[in-house]
Amino acid sequence: MSKVTVVGAGAVGATCADAVARKELANEVVLLDIKENLAEGKALDLFQCAPIELFDSRLVGSTNDYSKTAGSDVVVITSGLPRKPGMSRDDLINTNAEIVKNVTLKILEYSPNAIVIIVSNPLDTMTFHAKRVGNLPQNRVVGMAGILDTARYRAFLAMELNLSPKDIQAMLMGGHGDTMVPLPRLTTISGIPLSEFGLSKERIDAIVERTKMGGGELTKLLGTSAWYAPGLASAQMVEAIMRDQKRVFPCCTYLNGEYGLKDICVGVPVVLGKDGVEKVIELQLTDEEKALLNASANAVRSMNEVLDKLN
Repeated sequence: MSKVTVVGAGAVGATCADAVARKELANEVVLLDIKENLAEGKALDLFQCAPIELFDSRLVGSTNDYSKTAGSDVVVITSGLPRKPGMSRDDLINTNAEIVKNVTLKILEYSPNAIVIIVSNPLDTMTFHAKRVGNLPQNRVVGMAGILDTARYRAFLAMELNLSPKDIQAMLMGGHGDTMVPLPRLTTISGIPLSEFGLSKERIDAIVERTKMGGGELTKLLGTSAWYAPGLASAQMVEAIMRDQKRVFPCCTYLNGEYGLKDICVGVPVVLGKDGVEKVIELQLTDEEKALLNASANAVRSMNEVLDKLN
């Protein structure tokens, strides 16, 4: 029996579990949270959608009982606190690192062969942390960021050009944050380069900058972090793995020499299939793009160094 677990029944986790169940990506979808009855309530509410939406995936809620996650094929970890006013970067890393460590170890106790998808922030550092504490191979731990960031970039382009977002393909790299590296050179619309659509460099640069600040823009509007797009982006990764789709996505993965980067988790194009990260695709970057990627990697390393000092 196939099983997917989502740890964290907040807005992102519940959105992910909803999408996984509706697409019938697993026979059983487990939603787990530390808050009493939250996961049970949301799982019950979501399963009551089954007669309406016509899906057969069973949803199970659990308050911190990891035995219910046993035998999971894929586990999505959304647990952790968003950064709050007055909270330093060190505070955020320290708090979420402890959560991600505990969750990773408990998950692997019951599902030693699971592929782990990290959504917790700061994402690149938490992916790196989960890999280390769980002693996971490169292919079995992957961070969700690039799919969300490219979705935002593609949505902004669709709005700017008044075209369908279905036809826009894009790639970006680097850390999840304002140092990410969108690649307009590789952006296409139904196979046609973006450069053919008459957008000025200034407009493209403005869209790139808006993409970099996409999470912050939503936080200002909502008063909290986004959840629909992050939840669906996570579910898309689950689908690629559970259905062995061999999808090419920008994801946060461990690098050991690729792009000249070692011992770091950062966003690059990968092939996602039943074995998780099955391949890292190395693009031929321009000198400018290489410099931007290295700068982004340095920003991620600085976060990792904070984690090491705290430990």
